[in-house]
Amino acid sequence: MSGTGNEQARKTAEGLAYSAGFGNEHSSEAVPGALPEGRNSPQRAPLGLYAEQLSGTAFTEPRHSNRRSWLYRIRPSAAHPQFTRTGNGHLASAPFTDAVPDPNRLRWNPLPEPAAGTDFLAGLWTLGGNGDVTQRTGMAVHLYAANASMTDRVFSDADGELLIVPERGGLLLRTEFGLLRAEPGHVALIPRGVRFRVELLDATARGYVCENYGQPFVLPELGPIGANGLANARDFLAPVAAYEDSDNTAGPVEVVNKFCGNLWTATYDHSPLDVVAWHGNLVPYVYDLRRFNVLGSISYDHPDPSIFTVLTSPSDTPGLAGVDFVVFAPRWLVGEDTFRPPYFHRNVMSEYMGLIEGAYDAKTAGEGGFVPGGGSLHNMMSAHGPDRDTFERASAAELKPQKVDDGLAFMFETRWPVTLTARAAAADHLQTGYDGVWQGLQRHFRR
Repeated sequence: MSGTGNEQARKTAEGLAYSAGFGNEHSSEAVPGALPEGRNSPQRAPLGLYAEQLSGTAFTEPRHSNRRSWLYRIRPSAAHPQFTRTGNGHLASAPFTDAVPDPNRLRWNPLPEPAAGTDFLAGLWTLGGNGDVTQRTGMAVHLYAANASMTDRVFSDADGELLIVPERGGLLLRTEFGLLRAEPGHVALIPRGVRFRVELLDATARGYVCENYGQPFVLPELGPIGANGLANARDFLAPVAAYEDSDNTAGPVEVVNKFCGNLWTATYDHSPLDVVAWHGNLVPYVYDLRRFNVLGSISYDHPDPSIFTVLTSPSDTPGLAGVDFVVFAPRWLVGEDTFRPPYFHRNVMSEYMGLIEGAYDAKTAGEGGFVPGGGSLHNMMSAHGPDRDTFERASAAELKPQKVDDGLAFMFETRWPVTLTARAAAADHLQTGYDGVWQGLQRHFRR
């Protein structure tokens, strides 16, 4: 997209309105009277629209976990030509079988700059994952780097919901439900099967994507914390209805569908983003990570990082997530007689960590270190923790109240090992010598 196009997208993004609340029964209409009253599927929907239900869960799942929305659109989704296979590019899906699971600690620099004209979809690059898309279990870690907006094409993912974490450059997400603006420091979630287009608000964009094949993300239970804290439901913003009318569309639209790990394409004679009104609780949303209400110790010791969970995808075992999304947001550290950075650790869960801005308090930043746009993978039971420089500094620090406000990091934590793609295992931006950050930790044992 040209600079003029970026500016047009930014002006559109600056004027957006939202409907607040996570898991709410939202309703919205772009044209007054488009929503039917008292029923979902009247004999003739208002304004000559078609009524269509989008189900993100089985019809008979419990009410508290059931996700569905009713859409009132210019043409039904069924009105499309046949899909045909197209190339997957750098996108891959579970099961990941082209490399063996690696117990080593791994870290990557940011993705290289993409070729000119690379949009969000073409710029997706799969690092790895677990599970099986055909069984709706597991997750995948993707990165993206783009320098062009998606024009005349739309994407949907039947395999899972997409949690988009921008690191550089803002995004305007045009979805069937309306428009979302996602800047670095925000996350945006696109539910399974929802069609959307990504326009860039800046010349380039880069970030991370968690593709969740399993149960939809929910807010974690708070337990003894009580009724408030962590990510507050009111801070999640859903779009209001906005539609594209095919009569105003200049030319055909390519619709790309990810299905059972492969990309399929069809050419529509109209835009599928033609929903004039909708209601329900299956919706895209955006969330500002700086709104996260960080809780922590006010006496001693470092709490387990689960206290920083924003969203969780439950599994069949209570407390064991298919994938957790965790944020390390600005916070105060006040623990007495406490080693304040994250402690040395081995974990049954597997952890992929990314950095949105600044530095992470357990790792050295800068050239060859943990930098924004990069990422690290610590698979299950791999020993990790603060690097040598961080350990020495924190062990000798004066324990006065300390504000950690120079970084924003996150973690995708998953119940199963993350198996790499062959591309990620051999990438030029995979750091060599990552193990060296723990070398030189001295013996201090005294009897």
